[in-house]
Amino acid sequence: MNHKLWKNRILMRDKFESNTALLSDNSMGIYVEKRPNGSLMVHFKPLNEVFKVELFNDNTGVLINFERDLIDEDDIEYALDVFALFNKYPQFVLSASEEVYQINQIIDLLKAEYLNEISSYVMFKSVLKVFLLHLIRYQNNGFLEQDLNQKRVFEFLELMETHFLIETSTDYYANKIGVSNKRLNQILKEKLNLTAKQVIQQRQITEAKRQLVKSEITTKELAFKLGFDSGSSFSRFFKKNVGVSPSNFKTKV
Repeated sequence: MNHKLWKNRILMRDKFESNTALLSDNSMGIYVEKRPNGSLMVHFKPLNEVFKVELFNDNTGVLINFERDLIDEDDIEYALDVFALFNKYPQFVLSASEEVYQINQIIDLLKAEYLNEISSYVMFKSVLKVFLLHLIRYQNNGFLEQDLNQKRVFEFLELMETHFLIETSTDYYANKIGVSNKRLNQILKEKLNLTAKQVIQQRQITEAKRQLVKSEITTKELAFKLGFDSGSSFSRFFKKNVGVSPSNFKTKV
């Protein structure tokens, strides 16, 4: 992949002062804050969210912000683990010296690849996966208390990730979680500032882009795969959300 193109989908900074530095709403962010006692506080920015203002303090740290499509969604188990990492808990602390050392070493590798003028997209994506897998492992040792609504958000996202190709009705997910349609939307608006339908539509757009880039699928085939009743209705939906038609998007990538 062209060096300049993939760099537009990744952002690394040693320090940042506001959420205006982030990528699109379809990006996921991690800020690894270095604490005075040598520990690391790992902060997560899930899709459609921003970092809390309290994060912008005098402590140094490293921001790693990347578009969602860097997650290998062909590996469903890995993708679900990553979404759990971002949505279960907003932050956790690494204090064990071995864990701190390991994360710092991987961050150095990510920085080196990001700053290298002849860097490789495949290499960066591979190191990013190692980084995320380490955080998934360490998070299990650093659980923080979470409220019931946060658990419901995670449950919705996990269900949606598995079933969005077949189930696009909010009722389906509300019934599975055990709340009313109205209550589910209230929770998602509170936590993500989006309704269930909007989250599902964003996921459809992400999948549509992935399919258009990675395969030779036709617009009509993709429309039916995503649950639309016609190619024209899907094309209108895609253009409304992306700004160009599916065919034009494919030719520009």
